[in-house]
Amino acid sequence: MCGIAGFADFNGKGSLQDVQAMADALLHRGPDDSGYEVFNIESCRIGFGFRRLSIIDLSAAGHQPMHSEHVSLIFNGELYNHQEVRKSLEKQGCRFKSGSDTEVFLQAYLIFGISCIEHFRGMFAIALLDRKKQCLYLIRDRAGVKPLFWYHHQQTFLFASELKAFHRHPSFKKEMNHAALSLYFQHGYIPVPHCIFNHTRKLLPGHFLQINLTNGRTDEVCYWDVTTFYNQPKLNISFEDAITETERLLQESCNYRMVADVPVGIFLSGGYDSSLVTALIQKKQTQKLKTFTIGFEDAAYNESEFARQVATHLQTDHHEFTCTYKEAMDIIPLLPELADEPLADSSIIPTYLVSKMARQQVTVALSADGGDETFAGYTKYAKAAGYLSKLKKLSALKLPAQLPVWLWNAFPHSIANPDRANKLLLLLQSAHPVEAFNIITQAMTKKEVRQLLNVKAEFPLTAFDQFDKLNAHELLDNFLWLDYKTFLADDILAKVDRATMAVSLEGREPLLDHKLTEWAVQLPASFKLKGRTGKYILRHITHKHIPASIMEREKMGFQVPLQLWMRTELSEFTHNLLSKTTIDSYGLFNYKSVVALKERYFSCFDMDFNRLWKIIVLQQWCQRWMN
Repeated sequence: MCGIAGFADFNGKGSLQDVQAMADALLHRGPDDSGYEVFNIESCRIGFGFRRLSIIDLSAAGHQPMHSEHVSLIFNGELYNHQEVRKSLEKQGCRFKSGSDTEVFLQAYLIFGISCIEHFRGMFAIALLDRKKQCLYLIRDRAGVKPLFWYHHQQTFLFASELKAFHRHPSFKKEMNHAALSLYFQHGYIPVPHCIFNHTRKLLPGHFLQINLTNGRTDEVCYWDVTTFYNQPKLNISFEDAITETERLLQESCNYRMVADVPVGIFLSGGYDSSLVTALIQKKQTQKLKTFTIGFEDAAYNESEFARQVATHLQTDHHEFTCTYKEAMDIIPLLPELADEPLADSSIIPTYLVSKMARQQVTVALSADGGDETFAGYTKYAKAAGYLSKLKKLSALKLPAQLPVWLWNAFPHSIANPDRANKLLLLLQSAHPVEAFNIITQAMTKKEVRQLLNVKAEFPLTAFDQFDKLNAHELLDNFLWLDYKTFLADDILAKVDRATMAVSLEGREPLLDHKLTEWAVQLPASFKLKGRTGKYILRHITHKHIPASIMEREKMGFQVPLQLWMRTELSEFTHNLLSKTTIDSYGLFNYKSVVALKERYFSCFDMDFNRLWKIIVLQQWCQRWMN
């Protein structure tokens, strides 16, 4: 796991000092080694910067940038099947100087070209310079586990694993993108390809960007899309056979992610996903696995007892840490540095703390993210299906636009907000299940965002709007597809990457192996969501290894009790960041709207907490990155 950064300067001004400064801003991602080079191309100067966290082949042979013939490469991530690809390449005459997966990718490119991506299973963000083709490639893994940002303005092209590297380049202009800001308040994160800064984008998962170095043209190309597999017919298979093949793929994926030349551990929450991953790996190990759990003093948020029960049953080497409001308060000021683009997911706090604890003993930690989005683990999927069923009946009645109060009051509190009528009307007008699911789950409607912001609110196209290529066979597919394309990549995976890499810990995601994903999305919906029971097939597999008596309980999620703390121990902090002076300092908000939210929240109207937290996160981010 590493950090990469670089430039293509068509003004011919890029220097070694520039690329070194960019890469060194990512020291936390790679404290073990560094490499910086500048290449003079006929039409521009190319800078490659690299920070290394040594995981595979700890020797100097894994140093980057790495070169072979006319190709140079910097690589962040892991190619889990690199040993198999290496053997295949050796049969074709390739000879290797190192044991690193980076060299395997380099040699594979020389034989197959950019299509070599199809041979690999892994997580990666790659920059590759082909001097013969006069081409620079940026490549991102299929699920988007590894981040990759790029900036293109006034003949300067920049790329990096994190935005903070751009601030070190003299040509970067940090102008806020108000359209991205609107998306942030709508969803709590900024969906790809958009970014908080103008002229800046996130490379889409499953895509590569090709930069023509003779004329500066950029072309983004899709090489893998989960939509392809959702559009295929459902598998005609028995539930028993589905269990067998799903477990085989899970075991294979877990085995791949245990390959490392450094100690490996597992984040264990006690939920189905992490417990199953732990069980599958522990049964293949002769030594006790190191498992790590974060807990809270508030029992409503504390899963550590359940994780302890699983660890005891599986006989792992288990470690726990209890997070108090004091630990949280220490982390909150660090959030803009951890996530250098606004991210309102407060679970980054416990994720950072458990990563920090794990890093004291291991260099790699497996996480079980992706199970909810692939196997229907969130309770919102069953709820959304129920809402749409009710709305379908209402639509058939052809009721007038001004619905009576009793109608929207009849809907559960989970879709309510200060403008419930507007939200229900939007649902009735929605033309597609993806559109309806977005309305149900989004943090704020467009109308609410416009009322809050003091700048023009714009909503550029994202996957939320681009469902025309999806031919979902079952209602559930619409929900899972959307979460995979948006919430998973831009919230969950962004959070885990920043929290783990902040402490130089590599996070691996066995439930996001693309072979497992391709299989899972073609399973019948009833294998994943049975009535109101999510992850139905994973539950059956888990119960083969861990008794149901330990596992069966209500899903809690991985959240900090901030909703309570911001009113109590952290109330002074809350009031300070939401004061008129602080709010007016950047001119982004309608202060009257902020006051209304704050008054409702402190009157114990809990639903407004998430809206206020988004404001707090953004205000802190502005203080760090816009001054």
